[in-house]
Amino acid sequence: MKLQEIYNFLDKISPFELQEKWDNSGLIIGDMSRDVSQIVLSLDVDDEMIESTKEGTLFIVHHPLIFGKLTQLDFAKYPSNLIEKMILKKQSLIAMHTNFDQTHLNKYVFEKVLGFTLESQNAFLCTTKGKWNYKELLNLIKEKLNLPTLKVIGKKETIRSIALTTGAGASLMDEVEADCFLTGDIKYHDAMKAMSENLMMIDIGHYESERFFAEILLEELKVLPILAIISNSKNPFHIETI
Repeated sequence: MKLQEIYNFLDKISPFELQEKWDNSGLIIGDMSRDVSQIVLSLDVDDEMIESTKEGTLFIVHHPLIFGKLTQLDFAKYPSNLIEKMILKKQSLIAMHTNFDQTHLNKYVFEKVLGFTLESQNAFLCTTKGKWNYKELLNLIKEKLNLPTLKVIGKKETIRSIALTTGAGASLMDEVEADCFLTGDIKYHDAMKAMSENLMMIDIGHYESERFFAEILLEELKVLPILAIISNSKNPFHIETI
């Protein structure tokens, strides 16, 4: 398939125009007129992934490799080191970030992974109502997201409403109308603000809450006449127990 054909399909299922103004979803590296030999789906692209895939591969990732202003290509530094290798192998890269959050990812994690019933959703926030015991909710989240530990702000023995956004969503806390807000990458000052406003928050991890991107998109791509495979990128963080 031509890269343009695949791009058009992706734009149909999750329009790139939905992305936030600071985002860089869409074509990152490539030529729309080129043929694509296979598609590799991943949260991120890394050195090992590029080395192990063949010429003409299209990577479709969640996180854009280029964010903001790129003023030089120093091939000893990230992300230029990866860009150079991809260009030499005639590989392409498309990112589906905040547009895919809105159309697929948040809802999937909320319903399919955590098992909540979606009652309302705006662009990024999924919300439900019910009744959860504090410890039961924490155990559910740890089990479903495979989190050995949880960072929690505030404590409510009974939670009657839950909101979620995957990735780093603490900036949305002013829009949350729920007892408990689930998101990742919660900063110290966001935690202090949540405490002062009696908003319980649980840090569900950035990688951990978004790692389902590839499996969601794979289902969508099965209708295309081209091989699409998942290559899981590594979590840049690891937990030391010593």
